[in-house]
Amino acid sequence: MIIAITMNKRDPYKWFPHDYIFQPLVYITPAFVTPNHVTIFRMVLTPLVILLLLFENYSIGVPLFCFTALTDAFDGSLARIRHQITPWGTFYDPVADKFLIGSVIVLIVVKFVNPIIAAVIIAIEILLILGGWYQRQRGRVVTANIWGKVKMCLEVCAVIFVLIAVWGGADLFIDLSNGTLVLAAIFAVISLLTYSL
Repeated sequence: MIIAITMNKRDPYKWFPHDYIFQPLVYITPAFVTPNHVTIFRMVLTPLVILLLLFENYSIGVPLFCFTALTDAFDGSLARIRHQITPWGTFYDPVADKFLIGSVIVLIVVKFVNPIIAAVIIAIEILLILGGWYQRQRGRVVTANIWGKVKMCLEVCAVIFVLIAVWGGADLFIDLSNGTLVLAAIFAVISLLTYSL
């Protein structure tokens, strides 16, 4: 069965700016490591991140969250640079991201920042997953676009800001997180309207 890829007027193999940063790392990554392996690795790490943050072990949980979030950018770069984009990866990579970010937003952001904005972002992320699942059922794979990338980057930054605030007691980062979450919510709506995961 041939699965059509919804292009969103963008070549899925066209590089994003961060692909140039990850290019040297891609070249030294063993050939047997595929982008889907990295996505699965992120899925395995996410429950560990959640447990560490739940039990307030920030000295390990915060760096591990940052590392796990970086694997999102890396597996996309790996897929584009090596031309290994798959229908499985285009759906489950963003699902893995949403599981990681959504879990930390529920666990940390709702408690320390702004539960309303956090709820809006979570609701939009759920809609994005359902939309992607619906398109997949119709034989289409919705690919990421620049709006989805910016949204994800803002969400990761917002979560890192609040984690730094909670870990280090720097209240200024709570305000930074709040502002970044508002921007993330705006880009999440744009992402939803442009059918991006």
